[in-house]
Amino acid sequence: MGRCELYAVYTNQYLYNTRHLMFNFMEISWILLVIAGLMEPCWVYTMERSDCFRRPGMALLTVALIAIDLYILSVAMGPIGSGTAYAVWAGIGAVCTFVMGAVVYRERVSSARVMCIVSILIGIVGLHLVSGGH
Repeated sequence: MGRCELYAVYTNQYLYNTRHLMFNFMEISWILLVIAGLMEPCWVYTMERSDCFRRPGMALLTVALIAIDLYILSVAMGPIGSGTAYAVWAGIGAVCTFVMGAVVYRERVSSARVMCIVSILIGIVGLHLVSGGH
């Protein structure tokens, strides 16, 4: 095998490994984005339980959860892009907070509200599909 052939093999292997790593990094970023979206209702709940931040324990927990949530979101934003990541994060948070409101706080659930939540879910899946996420 000549020098050029060895270089071609090395280059192809490097490109394969780079694409494989990028795929894994993009996949991990989407997983982190979902985790960040699922954390949003957690800090919404603790914020409500903090009684306008008059209960120091719950207030501190709320601030900690927000900080962790935003850090995870910022890590996911790198490969995904800030516009898509923020829209998906907010959508997941909205859907989960809606479900939490219905289950925990017994808020009224109408077919119109459910259709709006379904449209948010369709938008989240659509953003994932068209942004090249895996």
